[in-house]
Amino acid sequence: MELKRLFDCLYYQWENHPLETCLARKKNGKWVTYSTNEVVEIVNNLSFALLEKEIQHGDKIGVVSYNRPEWVFCDYAISQIGAINVPMYPNSTVDNYRFIIEHAEVKLLFAGDQDIYRKLKKAVASLSDPPLIFTFDRVENTTYWHDLLIPCTVNGFDEIKSRQEKIRTEDLATIIYTSGTTGEPKGVMLSHRNILSNAEAVIKVIPPILPEMKTLSFLPLSHIFERTGLYAYMCSSVSIYYAESIDTIGDNLREVKPHFFATVPRLLEKIYDKILKTGYELKGIKKQLFFWALHLGHRYTPEKDQGWWYNTQLKWANKLIFSKWRAALGGNIKFITSGGAALQPRLATIYWAARIHVLEAYGLTETSPGVSFSEHGDMRIGAAGPALDQVEIRIAEDGEILVKGPNVMMGYYKRQDLTDEVINTDGWFHTGDIGEIVEGRFLKITDRKKEMFKTSGGKYVAPQLLENKLKESLLIEQVMVVGESRKFPAALIVPSFEALRDWCALHDMDYTTDEEMITRQEVITKFRMEVDKLNAGFAQYEKVKKIRLLPKPWTVEDGELTAKLSMKRRVIAERNQSYIEDIYS
Repeated sequence: MELKRLFDCLYYQWENHPLETCLARKKNGKWVTYSTNEVVEIVNNLSFALLEKEIQHGDKIGVVSYNRPEWVFCDYAISQIGAINVPMYPNSTVDNYRFIIEHAEVKLLFAGDQDIYRKLKKAVASLSDPPLIFTFDRVENTTYWHDLLIPCTVNGFDEIKSRQEKIRTEDLATIIYTSGTTGEPKGVMLSHRNILSNAEAVIKVIPPILPEMKTLSFLPLSHIFERTGLYAYMCSSVSIYYAESIDTIGDNLREVKPHFFATVPRLLEKIYDKILKTGYELKGIKKQLFFWALHLGHRYTPEKDQGWWYNTQLKWANKLIFSKWRAALGGNIKFITSGGAALQPRLATIYWAARIHVLEAYGLTETSPGVSFSEHGDMRIGAAGPALDQVEIRIAEDGEILVKGPNVMMGYYKRQDLTDEVINTDGWFHTGDIGEIVEGRFLKITDRKKEMFKTSGGKYVAPQLLENKLKESLLIEQVMVVGESRKFPAALIVPSFEALRDWCALHDMDYTTDEEMITRQEVITKFRMEVDKLNAGFAQYEKVKKIRLLPKPWTVEDGELTAKLSMKRRVIAERNQSYIEDIYS
């Protein structure tokens, strides 16, 4: 069966290797599972219900929910009747929802829970023709999604089949609105071919995925990284378990014992920070063994054999120390895919040494998302890997990464002007990222083109490189480097207040409030020392010379982070302008 449309992935699994557990979600303390047969039946019944609601080919349907099987039911039900899935982040704002619903002309909405429903209700209140809203949880005075289902009749199957046959691989499948670090969201139009070409290319380079392997899903399905993974998993007959929440990932990993999962660097950083904290709390020989293993791990290089003595020591380190790390991830992990941002090379090294193989990926929503992917057995730490199959990469004269291939979007919805700005007449998509090709084939990302700044001395500084390095400190939770047209780079730092409490206790310092502690000279001096230590490998003009500690983390809710947790630099800079001026005064 050739995969031409997104819904083909479901039927491919159904025909080739149907599963007893296709999708699973924990509810009231127990895992609720759906077989492939059940998923197919629910999807068809939901498609039939949408047809009864007079949903036409090309109509837009919004899905706003945290990850759960119902999201997938909707996706396939929408897709196979030629409608367009417009996913939205569950932690977005009312204003953002209103803009997307109006701009995309959404005809109908699915809301995951009561909180999301309330936000959507506010968002559509002012619209002249507000879309109907159905909910995945039972919410008072709304229609529960399951009550919408209609057993599909023979005529219903015929209509669904007729709709399916009219859908071409080049047709629009979804519009994903990028949260954007500045300005209004842009609706990225992706075709069935865009996404499937990417899913198939990824399957070719990752370690073999066998039917009935398990994965834990927690990155938002509203983002293309996890969503493209969904179709790859479906084609490979992988059982997909949805985590309860971001706070239960550790528990869910140990319960599900997945063979792989997709994540972002921030989660891997937090896992490592917790492990390191545990190491510092050990005593005697256990503590010595822990840091002996850690030291060995930091010397590891996947592509280089360091000899019998090193290999023997690392083998023992894995048996005594790193085996516990793997157990904390469920004990079955074959690999982890990491995307969305650059992973600190120092962190990647220690994970690989611990036999936790982290494969870095690079891409954008506009590229469905994969551009390059670290192939298992053919990768370089600090680089995002070779180009995926059928994808071409070119580095422009100014260092910008250009991409061409079947994965490149159709364009921005209703914004041909913006489309023309990023896709040239030869079909090359301008990513806005700066990078280089290492050893002739490994793509290495160095910074965002628009985020690089020039100091008053005329030197270009790439803030992301500095920020990733500074976040190696256990004491630093968030950091933004500034310095456009200034004499030197400086940094706004949000401490890890939990780590700061531990440090204060270790130094017999009474902890009062977060606000008060960051004004203490001893604390400021400690952070200054941390920054100076991590600054060491940078050129003199790149080094962070001054810092300012901030009392409150940047959040999505406050508008300082995008839904995928990227910093909105302009917003953060504006809100902290007085601090920045104080740094340079």
